[in-house]
Parts: sequence; structure tokens; C-alpha cells
Amino acid sequence: MKRISHPLLFLTLVLFACSPIVSSPLAVSPPTTEVPPSPKSISEQASLVPTFEGCAYQWAYKDLPDLSNEFQESVQKLQTGSRANAYIFGEDCIHTNGKIDFLAMETDFNVTLQVNDISNETELGDWIIKVMQIIVNIPKEEIVGPRPGRVSINFQSDSEQNYVNFYVDQYQALPSGMTSVEIYEALKAS
Repeated sequence: MKRISHPLLFLTLVLFACSPIVSSPLAVSPPTTEVPPSPKSISEQASLVPTFEGCAYQWAYKDLPDLSNEFQESVQKLQTGSRANAYIFGEDCIHTNGKIDFLAMETDFNVTLQVNDISNETELGDWIIKVMQIIVNIPKEEIVGPRPGRVSINFQSDSEQNYVNFYVDQYQALPSGMTSVEIYEALKAS
């Protein structure tokens, strides 16, 4: 409410100041010989203008410890030693008084898996399908933010790595009946 009240107050004052003064036909002002006050300096006038108390936005991340633990356990059922976590991506709204409000945008997921062959697109596509089955089955009330989240999978084989990053809705929009290789290639290109 505070964010709205200052601009509305300012707008009301400006509109009131610009409207003509309507006097009653019965009210008659006697002529005056007083000297009107001198106009205020620009710096005095500027200090009377209300200031906007908005906020500065900064990208931010917030942990989701419960969802991360559940996600980690589910992924480790597929592969012991894998790593997985979930977190909220959004923006911190930093007010001039130092108060910070977090605005959630999406729930994102990170997964690190060991694979036999980093170039085996069938194996990589199979892993994407397995991980996404876990993610799409997470209850909606555990997902934070209005946007579909991002999934980042890091495939590791010995000293080699291969990353795939895509959004949940990109995976869900893939045509049914695609092979593991086609899924991998479609999401790798995104």
C-alpha cells in the first residue's frame, strides 16, 4: 500500500494545484495592498516534492531445503552418488530504508550425474527423461514462482563434462514418441 499511496498523493496534489479556484458569487474579497510573498527558490521548491520510495531490483536465489532434500533422495535412487538440488530464482526488491522483499520467479533444478560415455546421446537422453519424471511429479504446491523453472543437468564421465540447460515447459512441449536421442538433441539446442 505504501508504494501506491505516495504516487497517488503526489498526483492528487498536482491535480488540485492545477485546478481553477472557484469562488462563491456571494463571497467578495476586499482589495488588498499587501505585497505578495516572493516566490521560493528552486531548491526550496524541490525539497517540497515528495520522493518516490520504490525499490532497486537485484537477481537473487533462495534455498528450498525441504524440496532439495526430497529431490536429492529421488535422484540418488536413480544413481547413488549423484547430486541434485532445487532453489528459487527471483529478484530482491531493495528499499531505500534497507528492507528487502524477495520476489520469486521460478523454481530451478540442478543435477550432476555420472555417465559411461559423454558422447552417447541415447544414455544422456535416457537420463533427461528419468530426471524429468521426478520433476514433473513434484506437487504443484511445492513449486514456487509463476514461471516454469529451469533444469540444468551436468553429465560427467572421467574428466569430461557435458551440460544441458532447458526450461520445464520446453521438455513438456516436446512431441510424444520422441526417442531419447531426439529429446537430448532438442533440449541441447535450446
